[in-house]
Amino acid sequence: MKRSAAVVCALLAGFQAEAYGQEANRPWWSRNTVCYEVFVRSFFDSDGDGIGDLNGLTRKLDYINDGNPATRGDLGANCIWLMPVAESPSYHGYDVVDYYRVERDYGTNDDFKRMVAEAHRRGIRVLVDLVLNHSSSDHPYFKQALVDPNSPYRAWYQFSPTDPAVKGPWGQQVWHRSYNRDEHYFGLFVREMPDLNYGNPAVRAEAQKIARFWIEELGVDGFRLDAVAHIGEEGAKMKHAGNTFEVLREFGAYMRRVAPNAFTVGEVMDSTGAMLPYYPDQLDSHFAFEAADALINAVRTGSSRALFPAIARLQRDVPAQRWSPFLRNHDQTRAMTELRGDFARARVAAALMLTMPGIPFVYYGEEIGITGDKPDPRLRTPMQWTREPNAGFTRGLPWEPLQPDSLVANVQVQEADPGSLLNLYRTLIHLRTSNPALGAGDLVPLDAGTDAVAAYLRRAGGRTVLVVANLGTTALPRVVLSSAERVLPAGRYAPAALLGAPATAPLRVGGDGRIRGYAPVGAMAPMEVRILELAAQR
Repeated sequence: MKRSAAVVCALLAGFQAEAYGQEANRPWWSRNTVCYEVFVRSFFDSDGDGIGDLNGLTRKLDYINDGNPATRGDLGANCIWLMPVAESPSYHGYDVVDYYRVERDYGTNDDFKRMVAEAHRRGIRVLVDLVLNHSSSDHPYFKQALVDPNSPYRAWYQFSPTDPAVKGPWGQQVWHRSYNRDEHYFGLFVREMPDLNYGNPAVRAEAQKIARFWIEELGVDGFRLDAVAHIGEEGAKMKHAGNTFEVLREFGAYMRRVAPNAFTVGEVMDSTGAMLPYYPDQLDSHFAFEAADALINAVRTGSSRALFPAIARLQRDVPAQRWSPFLRNHDQTRAMTELRGDFARARVAAALMLTMPGIPFVYYGEEIGITGDKPDPRLRTPMQWTREPNAGFTRGLPWEPLQPDSLVANVQVQEADPGSLLNLYRTLIHLRTSNPALGAGDLVPLDAGTDAVAAYLRRAGGRTVLVVANLGTTALPRVVLSSAERVLPAGRYAPAALLGAPATAPLRVGGDGRIRGYAPVGAMAPMEVRILELAAQR
């Protein structure tokens, strides 16, 4: 039965109160967290074999966060999400053969534990990709199930004596002919990834055991759960099936019981409306795909018209620490390619995303403007560190060729440029992690009289930040802002520049709490962003 938005919101509020307690006891992920997504294979190669590894990641942790809040030479991210690091026959790792061993190309379990310890020493939490929907067809359990109809692992997967001839959600083949028997097995994505059968209690118990192992034995702080919308099936329904919610509810309850300080974020690649049934009592957060698309489209088209409705619905129905904005991830065309190589637009996109509510995620390389488009390996190319051969990623031959822009879009070049995209990301992330209004405040859209401007307040704990962005290609001689009633307490506010030129005038708010005719920044250049803190004056 579908729940109304009001009912879901009430359930969320009750769940938050029970699970998280008072403000002082809020979990770590709800306190100004910014997470950085890393593909270990492509981040840094420490031994010259052309493949990034865990020791290489450990050597580059200071780039992500050096552990000193007074410095600004690091990104300042306080969380990393590692794409799959368990043993797998594939480059991407999304078909696992051993859930209890780190991928040999990346190192050992001990290497992983050392990396986690070094991350924690710098204040970085570590999430790993947990692939529960399916295993590899090379997994020992599946291989046993194939050859022995009496194997206990037969019931861990789904078999059919004939081809059910049912297609998947995007028209793909999902029933695959067995390698050595006259039968078919179910694999939603490809034949090398047979789906696990979560109708079997033994499978659910094993998923919980795997999660506990990574937390207790390897020291991780939580999980990104892959493809959670497909975990359950009900006949031909292979996405958002009712038993999916049952499985996630059971898994979420288990995690809160055995590891209450562990964070879970799920991949539901769909609209906000389709994502809402995954609350309140399943995973902690989910990625906001609709909001990400709205943000990219706003910057690409120069219009904020569709931006705020996407954010407003999330803010209305889901607490801010329970959804995650982003620009693009490892499955999508990179943001710089979406924005046609326009660094000015990439700067605006970064500023908007990192001043939005939620728990933001940044895909590695976005901060230096790496390009990339399908097929998938070209979305996951090696990180571009320097102007040296192979961009400083490896002394050997890279597992995948670098992007053609590696001589320009690299850390070495951009570190030397105060106005670079990299240095903007550093500024924005440090701002967000140090300012309660940006880290956890609500968002109040403002009216600028033109769709070319995105303007909004972020408010929390008596602090207020104003964000004004010119999305257009034309300079604006003056930006005048107004609001609905009761957006701020009456009084006088002194603006202080956090990003961009200083404000030109104080703000005066009347007894109705409405902003009227406020021109805070004077003229704005095309693609310019200003961020101001509004301090109430006594």
